[in-house]
Amino acid sequence: MPLVQTRGAASAQGFGEFAQAAVAANYIEDVFSTFLYTGNGSTQTITNGIDLSTKGGLVWIKSRTTTFYHNLVDTVRGVNNRLFTNTTDAQTSTANSLTAFNTNGFSLGTAGGLNVSADLNVSWSFRKQPKFFDVVTYTGTASAQNIAHNLGSTPACIIVKKTSDTSIWPVYHSSLGGADKFLLLNATDAVDSAASLWNNTAPTSTQFTVGTSGSTNGSGNTFVAYLFASNAGGFGLTGTDNVISCGSFTTDAGGSFSVNLGYEPQWMMIKCSSNAQDWQMFDNMRGLVTQPTAATARLIPNTSAVENSATNDLGPTSTGFESIGNYGASRTYVYIAIRRGPMKVPTSGTSVFAPVSRSGTYTVTPITAGFAPDLIVAQASNLAYGAAWWDRLRGKFIQLRSYTTAAEMSSTDSVLSFDNTGVTVGLDGNEWINGVSSGNIYANWMFRRAPSFFDEVCYTGTGSNLTLNHNLGAVPELMIVKRRDSTTAGAWFVYTSFIGNGGYVNLNYTTAVDYWINIWNDTTPTSTQFTVGSYLSQSGGTHVAYLFATCAGVSKVGSYTGTATTKQIDCGFAAGARFILIKRTDSTGDWYVWDTARGIVSGNDPYLLLNTQSAQVTSTDYIDTYSAGFEISSTAPAAINASGGTYIFLAIA
Repeated sequence: MPLVQTRGAASAQGFGEFAQAAVAANYIEDVFSTFLYTGNGSTQTITNGIDLSTKGGLVWIKSRTTTFYHNLVDTVRGVNNRLFTNTTDAQTSTANSLTAFNTNGFSLGTAGGLNVSADLNVSWSFRKQPKFFDVVTYTGTASAQNIAHNLGSTPACIIVKKTSDTSIWPVYHSSLGGADKFLLLNATDAVDSAASLWNNTAPTSTQFTVGTSGSTNGSGNTFVAYLFASNAGGFGLTGTDNVISCGSFTTDAGGSFSVNLGYEPQWMMIKCSSNAQDWQMFDNMRGLVTQPTAATARLIPNTSAVENSATNDLGPTSTGFESIGNYGASRTYVYIAIRRGPMKVPTSGTSVFAPVSRSGTYTVTPITAGFAPDLIVAQASNLAYGAAWWDRLRGKFIQLRSYTTAAEMSSTDSVLSFDNTGVTVGLDGNEWINGVSSGNIYANWMFRRAPSFFDEVCYTGTGSNLTLNHNLGAVPELMIVKRRDSTTAGAWFVYTSFIGNGGYVNLNYTTAVDYWINIWNDTTPTSTQFTVGSYLSQSGGTHVAYLFATCAGVSKVGSYTGTATTKQIDCGFAAGARFILIKRTDSTGDWYVWDTARGIVSGNDPYLLLNTQSAQVTSTDYIDTYSAGFEISSTAPAAINASGGTYIFLAIA
């Protein structure tokens, strides 16, 4: 089967070229996408990379800013045929609504609720795929009947709606405690029981059963069923990776919980089954952020309400999701969770990294990367402001600065959103990313999380050594760790495989390598875990770790010994490096950054320093182009090319 590139969180996270197995394999970015778009009141095509026209599936759309209904259109019932999860209405056929299913997305017309001018909307596309999702239609008989499906595994959640008449939305979920149990997608009700809905018969890998209830099997009525798998494998190079999970959890006496999925989620829908409460939908494109941090964005499928946000809500971890309260004591919830992508290893640097040099506008402005970035680092080129860091996982607005030990700060006029193809910035009066004072020019470096290239982990310290899971899919060769909530132990600590697990350098200082067991606990990271010592695990302190690895043809984490003469650094690239970061380790030295947006040429090359608030220097020629990587000039200073000096670097093609 063909492999389709998508923005599915991450998912919804942009296009790009990704390595494929010698034989066809399935990846979450092939079958699921969250895509954000603005209505234009006319026609528009949503290109999210999901093949709906030949594979089939469901598109679920909701306006985030207007109280329109949740719209569900699937390939089995056909274009323009809408269902609304927050009503009991029958199927509505509306011309010019969702007008086409395409091989890489879908097309929209002018119908209300889908494409109103200036409305902010979210779409979730579920492609039909064994061990992930299926859509089935059938006609009721009023007598118990078995309905065949092609999920290829036992459904863990089934949502049924009568399409020919008004009716409730019964939901079967395997964690409710029996085949007579159900929830209602259109209501807040707690779990209830009725043997007539599912004939008190659990589904199998080939069929599900409906009973005599008019809500699931009314005579002569037509129905649609949406089927979700759980922990069925079927994905990744080996075909054993899970990408969707259906389960339950119970909160503790403080309303907190922690769920282990074995992966970081990008999309979740949850419902309290023990109490009457709204359904809730989350995704990492709108803001599914680590806790405690900025507000997590949610939508409610049983109402037409606009998007709302709550602080200290649930948030993702590297292996699941958790909450630090706000969910009521000793309550039970059921959930559907979908894995964050991409799962494919990138083969092109342009699919995961973009350098952009641009003038500040002091207006709301999009910055285009060509993919959905997870991290943006920005620094004013012509002013002494220093580098500021924002990332999707910590949440929009939340800024760190790499020249200082200061805690993160909220800057609501800087990064307003992380988008499908870049970020949107606001009226930045503080000159971090979009001011206009003195004709500001900004360097913007945007990174996408992807296997073998870059990952991010947020964690809370325990006061002791701590081993943490990551999703880099390779052994980290460069790790940058920063405490977020305090200046205590607030320096930026950097590990590289070339220094080893006993040593470190600091991103915010010029100092040479130092050694202390309390930083990495003398423990080398693995392809699934890394360890921090007690100093980087301050009790109750929140921390962020950025992890990088060498990815063939895409990135290179390396080291070299200076010669004081011209030196070529072979990174295995085909067309040279577009980003270069260098630090001397055996003596003092700044953290130098070059990029092709500002110029890596045979003449002078502007550089910035991540550890200072200095403006860029434009009058030097310390590096030059080299197709396999980059070249260091014989005129470079000791901080870059001293004879016998040792250096570390990160280069990206």
